[in-house]
Order: sequence, then C-alpha cells, then structure tokens
Amino acid sequence: MDHPKTYMTKAEHARQHIQEMVLSGTVGPGDRITTREVSLALGISETPIREAIRSLASDGWLEVQNHIGAVVQGLRAEQIREISALRGLICGLAVELGASNFNADRLAKIDENIAISATALEAEDFDLFGAKNYEFHLLLCDNPESPWCRRLLENMHGLMSAQRHGIPPQPGRLGDALKEHMAIRDRLREGDFTAAAALVNQHEKNTGDFLIDLIEAAPAKGANRRAEGRRASAP
Repeated sequence: MDHPKTYMTKAEHARQHIQEMVLSGTVGPGDRITTREVSLALGISETPIREAIRSLASDGWLEVQNHIGAVVQGLRAEQIREISALRGLICGLAVELGASNFNADRLAKIDENIAISATALEAEDFDLFGAKNYEFHLLLCDNPESPWCRRLLENMHGLMSAQRHGIPPQPGRLGDALKEHMAIRDRLREGDFTAAAALVNQHEKNTGDFLIDLIEAAPAKGANRRAEGRRASAP
C-alpha cells in the first residue's frame, strides 16, 4: 500500500494548497480564492495557479464567477446524497474485489489506524483524526484488484468534509464513525466481506445524512459567510 512520491508540478502543488485551505476551514463556501494570495503563499507565478483553479472548478471544488473570480463551491443536499452513495458503492466494491488482501498484515494496519484515531479523538486532534479517517478508506480500497476504486475515492476526497462547508468538527459523529470503522474491521477479520461491504455502504450514507442535516439546520450561517466573502472581495 506504500506508494513512492512522484514529482509534483507547480499546478499540482497549487491545487493541493487550495484543497488544504478548503479542508482546513481556512476558506469556506462562497469565499474567494485569488491567484495572487496563492502565488504569495507558494512563491510561484500565477499561470500554474490559474491551471489549478480550472482543474478544481471542473472537479466541483471551486466555481468561477463573472466579476468575482474563483469562489469555494458548496454542495447541495442531493449532491451530497449522490456522493455518499458513490463512495459507499466504490469502497464496498473494493472490499469484495480485494478480499484476498485483507491478511494479517493489512488487518494489523487497520487495527493501528483505529487505535490512533481513537487517541486523536480523545485528544481532540481533529486534523490527525481526519488524516486517519482518509487512511482507513485507503486501507479498504488500495488493492491490486481495485485501482480504479482507489482513484475514484481520491477524486472525491474532501467533497464530504464538514470543514469544507464551514462546519466545525462534530465529535459525536466522529465517535460514531469510529465505531462504524470498528464494525467494518470486525467483519473483515471474520472473513465476511459481503457484510463488511454492506457496512461500508451504510457508513458512507450515515456520514452523508449527518452532513445534510447540519447544512440544512444552519442555512443562515452559510448565507452570512457568503455575503461576507463577497464584501471582502469587493473593490
């Protein structure tokens, strides 16, 4: 499951930087991303940054608006519902296709992942928890039999991040998610890959439903943040 680091172009570096800004909550839905601020942060010219912005816009991270530029794009309830369903199907398929890879070594890595996640949650280290959550799903999908599952999962990374929608980490849901990870691990250890795949599917649905409920419960907050972003971008 280890992958060698490859050379990263300036456009890819800029893309990663912007994604990290979104995932960390530094910017949220409706906030403006300028080529100048990214150029200053990374010390590179604005040309590859424009390329990164076009790429992120095509993937649904940003929206390029007339007279404003690139702004962080939020997701509607129906989009979150679709993405969570896709993630569940993709991860579940990867589990079943890659059943032979869940040997003692892979299960030990999953155990370690869950243990570190539990420690991070207790310490309220939400950045570490988020990183381990992503790693958990890679441990399910990163199999020789499911390379496209892994690729698709990576393409959707961050689309269902609460921080992306201006919502702070929710310890209660994170705790429930960790319990769901444990249940998936238990089914893998038992060799019941069909049941593990079904739990993965339900896990993603639970995450999507929870995010939808949070967004719909606080529409005014999102609207206020978008208005503030537009005022800040005004000349």
